[in-house]
Amino acid sequence: MNFIEEIISNKVLITCVTAWFIAQLLKIILTFHKTKKIDITRFVGSGGMPSSHTSFVMSLATAIGKLFGWSSPIFALAVSFAFVVMYDAAGVRRAAGYQAKVLNMIIDDFAHHKPLGNERLKELLGHTPKEVLAGAILGIVVAQLMI
Repeated sequence: MNFIEEIISNKVLITCVTAWFIAQLLKIILTFHKTKKIDITRFVGSGGMPSSHTSFVMSLATAIGKLFGWSSPIFALAVSFAFVVMYDAAGVRRAAGYQAKVLNMIIDDFAHHKPLGNERLKELLGHTPKEVLAGAILGIVVAQLMI
């Protein structure tokens, strides 16, 4: 089997990519439901419901647990990695998004008095705990169905 065939036949990787894809597709659908506008950029954007990062890593951990055992060292590694990613998504990146929002408000305030650059900071960086939880559930469900 060549390199490409091995990657395509990797059930764990295909499961992770599927969970990520579904999460990104759900972002477009939920954004449309909320705004009545199709925003294709949500497919590659960060932040929003559900967390695609979380879906990816939780499907990874679940698939590895199912294939190699829940007490295996590789499952411990995968679930530890998943928790770091989820903490970052709901903690550090969310805080950075909040800071961007505050800085954008300051820029807007200054813009009314003197010209500043029009470049705005990206505010949708992280996730709420609810978005992370939804991503985790999605990742677990996808892995349960695919492995």
